[in-house]
Amino acid sequence: MTQIAIITVSDRASRGDYEDLGGPAIERWLRRVVTTPCAFIRRIIPDGLESVRDVLVELCDQGGVDLILTTGGTGPSPRDLTPEAMQQVITKELPGFGELMRRASSRHVGTAILSRQTVGVRGRSLIINLPGKPASIDVCLNSVFPAVPYCLELIGAAPIIADPAMLG
Repeated sequence: MTQIAIITVSDRASRGDYEDLGGPAIERWLRRVVTTPCAFIRRIIPDGLESVRDVLVELCDQGGVDLILTTGGTGPSPRDLTPEAMQQVITKELPGFGELMRRASSRHVGTAILSRQTVGVRGRSLIINLPGKPASIDVCLNSVFPAVPYCLELIGAAPIIADPAMLG
């Protein structure tokens, strides 16, 4: 069974000061689009280099998770360090994913250029950083998800099938 982890990166959500909207938005999107049986793992962690790095390494190396989607921590604020954590974790960066997500988002919001989504591979895990806003999450996933099943196949992860009628 394909294992998918959804990680919300937010100081406020991890303290319970703020309702996590991004994690549930990702899970709703995946449940609507993915037809493969999947096990979902959900985490809410604080912003920061170590917190993000450590949970990604754990999920990839010990958890054997096939696909990890993070939400939050990709902007220019001082505590937004998800891309920096990713650089310490991944063995291969896939810059086309981030470029496509920013291009798709720029059709909806002028501030899309501030987002620093990073996508990469560690072992047989694909890690995708998404923005924190639910509407932006949908736009980004719709833009890049057609490539995700093939990427998972290429890296030796568990297969995933997306309903093409639900993409876009």
